[in-house]
Amino acid sequence: MTPSVVLVTGVSGFLGGHLAARLAANPDIERVLGVDTVPPPRDLLRRMGRAEFVRADIRNPLIAKVISQASVDTVVHASLSANPGNSGNRAATKEMNVIGTMQLLAACQKAPTVRRVVLKSTTVVYGASPRDPALFDETMMPKELPSGGYAKDAAEIEGYLRGFARRRPDVSVTVLRFANFIGPRIDSIFTRYFALPVVPTVLGYDARVQLLHEEDALAVLERAASHDIPGTFNVAADGVLMLSQAIRRAGRLTLPVPQMAVGPVGRLFRSARIVDFSPEQMRLLNFGRVVDNGRLRRQFGFTPRWTTTQAFDDYVRGTALHRVVPSERIAQVERGVLTAARALR
Repeated sequence: MTPSVVLVTGVSGFLGGHLAARLAANPDIERVLGVDTVPPPRDLLRRMGRAEFVRADIRNPLIAKVISQASVDTVVHASLSANPGNSGNRAATKEMNVIGTMQLLAACQKAPTVRRVVLKSTTVVYGASPRDPALFDETMMPKELPSGGYAKDAAEIEGYLRGFARRRPDVSVTVLRFANFIGPRIDSIFTRYFALPVVPTVLGYDARVQLLHEEDALAVLERAASHDIPGTFNVAADGVLMLSQAIRRAGRLTLPVPQMAVGPVGRLFRSARIVDFSPEQMRLLNFGRVVDNGRLRRQFGFTPRWTTTQAFDDYVRGTALHRVVPSERIAQVERGVLTAARALR
C-alpha cells in the first residue's frame, strides 16, 4: 500500500536527501517531510521539489509533535551515520545515532497513525574476524560482538527497533543492512579511502570487499518506503573484489602497514581529516566481509543493477580518478614478473 505521509530523517546527507526527492516525485504520496538538524545543500534542496524540510533534532522529544501533527504513517530512518564529521566527534555521533533513534521510536510508538518504519542499518553488525563464514545471512550473529563505535551503535539500534516491533505489532518494520556504499556522487569512507594517492593496507592481508552502488541503495530505500515488505534484508551487490584488485583498478599505490602500526596510522589520517579509519573499518580491511543477498531478491523483490566490480568501476569513471601509476606501467611490471617466474621453473 502506497503511504500517504512519509517522514525521512537525515535529509542533509546524500541518501536521505535523494530519497526524499524520489518520494516527492511520486504523485501517489500526499506529503513528504525531510528532517535534519541542518538544511540540505542548496542543489539537493532544489532536487527535493515539493518535499518539506523540517529543521528538527530527532534527539529532542519534540520530534513526536512533528510526527503527530503531520499524521505521518511511514518513517524512514536514514540518518544512521558512521562519519564523525557529520556531527563533530564520535561522542556526538553516538548520541545522534543511539539517543536519536530511541527518541524517534518513542515518538513512533505514541503516534497511532504510524504504520511503517524503515531502518537504514549496516552489514557492520556482523563484525569482521578471521573466524567469519564465507557468507553472512540475516539469521547469523557476529563471531565477536562489537565493543564500541559505529558497529555497536548499529547493533543497539536494531535491538531498540525489535523492542519497538514487540510493543507495536501493528507497525510493519523493515531493516536494511547495507554494504559499503560506492559511486560517483556519494561521499563515504570508501570513496575517500580509494581516492587516496597512496592507499594504506594491512601487511599480509588481502580482504574481500563487497560494495553497493549508490543508485541501488536509493532504489532499495524507495521500494521499502513505498511497499509493505517487513523483515531484515542484506543489501549488497553480487560478487566481490579483493582489496588489492580494487586499489589497482583505481590506479592507486598500495602502502602495506604492519599490524602494530595500523592504529597510529589510522589516528594520523583521522586527525588530518582525510579518512576516518574507525576500528571496525580497520578490521574490515583485515578480514573483509561478504553477505548473502538471496533474501533481498526472493522476498524483497529487488536485484541490484550493478555488481561490486561494476559499481567500483563506475565510481572510478565518475570521479575521474587520475592514475598514480599508468596502466601501461603496471602491465609492463606484470610481464616482467611473469617472465622471471618462468625462468625460475
